[in-house]
Amino acid sequence: MGGRGDSPIIAGAVSVALLASPIANAQEASFPTKPIRLIVASAPGGPNDVVARIVATPWSDALGRPIVTDNRAGAAGLIGTELGAKAPPDGYTLLLGFQGPLVIAPNLNATVPYDTLKDFAPVSLAVSAPFVLLVNLNIPAMTGKELVAFARARRGKLNFASGGAGTGSHMSMEVLKHVAGIDAVHVAYKGAGPGMTALVSGEVDMMLAGVGAALPHVNAKRLRAVAIGGDKRSPLLPNVPTLIESGYAVNASSWYGMLAPAATPPGVVAHLHQSLVRVLNGSPAHGRFSELGFNIDASTPLAFSALIRDELRTWRNVIAAAGLKSRN
Repeated sequence: MGGRGDSPIIAGAVSVALLASPIANAQEASFPTKPIRLIVASAPGGPNDVVARIVATPWSDALGRPIVTDNRAGAAGLIGTELGAKAPPDGYTLLLGFQGPLVIAPNLNATVPYDTLKDFAPVSLAVSAPFVLLVNLNIPAMTGKELVAFARARRGKLNFASGGAGTGSHMSMEVLKHVAGIDAVHVAYKGAGPGMTALVSGEVDMMLAGVGAALPHVNAKRLRAVAIGGDKRSPLLPNVPTLIESGYAVNASSWYGMLAPAATPPGVVAHLHQSLVRVLNGSPAHGRFSELGFNIDASTPLAFSALIRDELRTWRNVIAAAGLKSRN
């Protein structure tokens, strides 16, 4: 009698399970049916904001729905990144992720409000770019070597801007300080854009910034580029040597990629990935990124996930080697 009594419950559970898959598949097949929110974890004007705005329009066209960028600056990207991690996993809230909050902060801070490996479903790496070492026009240095010599003679008297404590530009400068044997005071801003504004005004002395964001200021002679952070010279600044050429073994570059919250349906992630890759490799986005010094690095979700794991390990080693202590 007990067995017969359980049968309708079991049968009902089986029926629900059988129905769930077609319903989920139908939802994935119809995606998207409404606008998509793209969180940018920085203030307007920074490189990740530039990336988001270049991608948003053609990606909207490809998906047939508006993509609305939502700048959520603060805590060096942790605020916006947490919002992305905790959003409903339906594909309608995405995050433009970058090194600072995804792979540096988890190694630098005792706690962060998300787990990079568990709370996200990577969609695709998008672009990468070297940092450029900039000084304001009050600093007489013309090259990376001259800047290091100038800083060594004024130990602790120079300062540098970043888009926030723990961001790629901040930590890459900390590595350069360690390698070059210089001391300078860090001044954190709520995004690379405000940091660049402070540099132009003379409020700070130097900064590592994205080539695309720096180029207009360099071309207008409002700032001076003294070194490129990548492993090769930038075609946009061909006369500016790399830090490596200058004698400092620092490869300072940044990357940006799209992520959805964990548990986003695989079919939705696949659709987002395929459409994004087409946009990145097509015009006008491809041409615009090239003009601004970005490399197109569209990848599979699996490859992007592997990059994130590798970068977490790399920054853990870098932070330990440079003697940078974790913060609470």
